[in-house]
Amino acid sequence: MAVTQLTRRAAGRADHPPPGRARRFWTIARRDALVGYLFVAPQLAGSALFVLLPLGLVGWYSLQEWNVLAGTFEFVGGDNYAKLLADANLRSVLTASALFSAGLVVLNLSLALTLAVLLNQRLRGTTLFRTLFFSPVLVSLVAWTIVWQFLLQKDGGVNGLLAVAGVEGPNWLRGEATAMLSVVVVQVIKNVGLNMVLFLAALQGVPRQLYEAAQLDGAGAWRRFRSVTVPLISPTILLTSIITVVGSLQVFAQIAVLTQGGPGTSTTVLVYYLYQQAFQFRHFGYGATLSVLLFVIVAALTLLQWRLRRRWVFHES
Repeated sequence: MAVTQLTRRAAGRADHPPPGRARRFWTIARRDALVGYLFVAPQLAGSALFVLLPLGLVGWYSLQEWNVLAGTFEFVGGDNYAKLLADANLRSVLTASALFSAGLVVLNLSLALTLAVLLNQRLRGTTLFRTLFFSPVLVSLVAWTIVWQFLLQKDGGVNGLLAVAGVEGPNWLRGEATAMLSVVVVQVIKNVGLNMVLFLAALQGVPRQLYEAAQLDGAGAWRRFRSVTVPLISPTILLTSIITVVGSLQVFAQIAVLTQGGPGTSTTVLVYYLYQQAFQFRHFGYGATLSVLLFVIVAALTLLQWRLRRRWVFHES
């Protein structure tokens, strides 16, 4: 206690010199503040250079008509946004994006939580299964997608396994219904291990005493899961849902390799449509406008999930 008081008095004398003496500019408080600013400066510079500046440029390019071949860069104001509202393909693109996101979020989170609950039972061989389920996360996305492209062909490995059971499988990537389902399943298998590990870590942090107390009160397995497990891991559910939703809206490589947006426009999600407009058709201004739309959708969904956390996330007021 005495040492603390002496330290405070010394700091006070350094910041407030006695009358008649000139006040030093580099006081202890200012030096500490400078050190703090220097520590956060690289992060602030990186955020400004790689986040804020690109966002500002995208907004600026969305107001331009940029023709690379002709070398023209013309300000058109809100013409690109008017074109966006009149785009006949936009509805099907948003529908495909919504179907992909909904299917991915539901399947990924439910499967990841189920696997985490099973692997949390401390049974023999769980370490091996954790490794097997997590290993696809470490595989290159493009390599993973190319392998599945061969497996999902008409005469691929998936239909070969179905033929053994006497079932004739379709050409998974050429049917409007099966193409979207195939892309969703491939993405779920690729990333379910990451959410599984997050859920498993959260489950292992739930106190065993709560399960024992609930069991003594007569709660069954389902009631313990619903009333004890889910509330205590709800912060992790929020985290994984935000990560999965944002990732589902940014899918590109799987669509580009597996279906190229087809058949028709059944798997043309917003990011792939943006790529087509900007880099295939050279409509860079309209591509920037689609980027602004994507940013607004991602930001709105993230803020919505963040606002709703107060209603169901444990420890939130």
